[in-house]
Amino acid sequence: MRIAILGNAGSWYTNDLTRAAGERHEIVPVDYQKLASTVGGDTTVHTAEQTLNECDALLVRSMPPGSLEQIIFRMDALANLAQAGVTVINPPRAIEVAVDKYLATTRLAAAGMLVPRTITCQTVEQALRAFDSLGGDVVLKPLFGSEGRGIVRLSDETIAIRTFKALAAVDSVFYLQEFLEHEGCDLRLLVLGDDVLGIRRCNELDWRTNISRGATGQPLEVTNDLAELAQRAAAAIGAPLAGVDLLPTRDGRLYAIEVNAVPGWRALAEVTGVDVAARVLGYLEAHPGS
Repeated sequence: MRIAILGNAGSWYTNDLTRAAGERHEIVPVDYQKLASTVGGDTTVHTAEQTLNECDALLVRSMPPGSLEQIIFRMDALANLAQAGVTVINPPRAIEVAVDKYLATTRLAAAGMLVPRTITCQTVEQALRAFDSLGGDVVLKPLFGSEGRGIVRLSDETIAIRTFKALAAVDSVFYLQEFLEHEGCDLRLLVLGDDVLGIRRCNELDWRTNISRGATGQPLEVTNDLAELAQRAAAAIGAPLAGVDLLPTRDGRLYAIEVNAVPGWRALAEVTGVDVAARVLGYLEAHPGS
């Protein structure tokens, strides 16, 4: 197969996929900035070097920031490739849902999953009411973002007011969730179709459990119940390849926190010893035109 990797050509993930591909598949790194499309006759998506319609599959491995126009064009280009029969993982609509925390949380709740109490609003006054309503101890997250970037915990009203006013000055949306007491660990489950792998991520120095924030990965037994929850979360987003974050709280409940449609697997591969890149390529091979 000829597989385009949409992301950084020099990233660990592109290198890992190239390793796993060996001589069986051709890996073609593609930069978002180089995407273009020609309409007239057959619509094609291409770069100066590659016509992506000629690839068998395209794996989205990053989602860099951009202007509204850039993001819309990129998603439209991916949709056109999928319509032309190229296997695009994840589908553009799944990426759009997952990258939007508000929309993703509504989808998870609609699927019957337990989610933190969440209030999304647009004014400082609304944000202050939400702060009080959620118990005066909240997690403020950027609507778009990953790996724990831009996430802060607010438990002081004075600091909360200052934070809200600063964000209002740049027209931010306020996405607030109740802080959930936990033991410093969460569960990261990687869904790949019917396959579910997982690790426990623990951080003794920070309430955030992202590996990028210093958490360490530990082995996790993925029970049937955990696998079912992870697959239900991924299905709610529409992502066959998904990183699902579940948070066990001190009161014994298990919350769905987030679904990542461009999930990493470096720590998971190291902890489990599973060749995740090979499984990703195997999924692409087994699901043409997905």
